[in-house]
Amino acid sequence: MTPPPEPLSCRTALILGGARSGKSRHAQTLAETSGLTKVFIATAQGLDDEMRERIARHRADRGEGWRTREEPLDLIAALRAEAAADRIALVDCLTLWLSNLMHAGRSPEDEIAELKATLAALAGPAILVSNEVGLGIAPATPLGRQFRDWQGRLNAEVAAVADVVVAMTAGLPVIVKPAPRPALVFM
Repeated sequence: MTPPPEPLSCRTALILGGARSGKSRHAQTLAETSGLTKVFIATAQGLDDEMRERIARHRADRGEGWRTREEPLDLIAALRAEAAADRIALVDCLTLWLSNLMHAGRSPEDEIAELKATLAALAGPAILVSNEVGLGIAPATPLGRQFRDWQGRLNAEVAAVADVVVAMTAGLPVIVKPAPRPALVFM
């Protein structure tokens, strides 16, 4: 019988995956097992009935013991205010935040740079959830392609500063950072 792997210590974790891949549930489980006070930073907006139902379902899934802060645009200020040594902040999700920024006419480049700097200096641990949107077909519209490109950049920039990056596939977590060993050696 193989012994379980040693747990990874980390300050920031990025959880990536496609739609319904289990990324939100995995991030929630990580936060719940941290032993810290849990703060959920929601970037979604209930602009239609379907989205309001999704938000309500996510809230019910979290259950008791969570404080929720809704921040569709000012994610950086929310992280600065909520991250603390005795709390864990769970951001769900960066994809909706990026969409909100683009629709508000804010610069993704500037916001991503500020998020990256903020994550490197947080006062407490954070888990960030984001969609991997670049694995499918190319979007048919210029705005769709622009969004896909910015989402890829956002994920790469956050992954660069995160201690741990997990890719979710079919509900299963695969750690991609730190990179599994042994490293590849080319002959």
